[in-house]
Amino acid sequence: MIVAFPPCTHLAVSGARHFEQKRKDGRQREGIEFFCLFLNADCDKIAIENPIGIISGDYVKQYFPDLAEKYKLPRKPSQIIQPYEFGHKAKKSTCLWLKNLPPLKPTDVVEPELVTYICKSGKKVTFGTNMVRGLKERAKDRSKTFHGVAVAIAEQWTENLIK
Repeated sequence: MIVAFPPCTHLAVSGARHFEQKRKDGRQREGIEFFCLFLNADCDKIAIENPIGIISGDYVKQYFPDLAEKYKLPRKPSQIIQPYEFGHKAKKSTCLWLKNLPPLKPTDVVEPELVTYICKSGKKVTFGTNMVRGLKERAKDRSKTFHGVAVAIAEQWTENLIK
């Protein structure tokens, strides 16, 4: 079984303002190729975790048509989970692409603690209260897998292996 957490730095829509430069310098192509190594691995059971990003929409088809054809993209995630379904008062849409694994079952649904603010651009943004620190700290916080999600992955999919 493969459970993969490939870097989302060049794939997540939260970094869309940097996409043009990442296309130009090859970082985005490299990120797509790395993600797809897991997506198309010769393994019976696969789970890939990543935030909302370019793998599931038409972006790759538009900017990297060769990769879209090669890897049959876009591919929608099998499931989208939230940390608040696993005991954390946080909100962070997290996609799971699953092959021969069941969707994760929520283990401890709690009410998320949210804060809303207005960006310099005028855009209204809502984050979990754990995501309101400085830009660098927020990026690091958002990249982490929540403990409750990790426990659910370990318990539920390990159980699936034994069956």
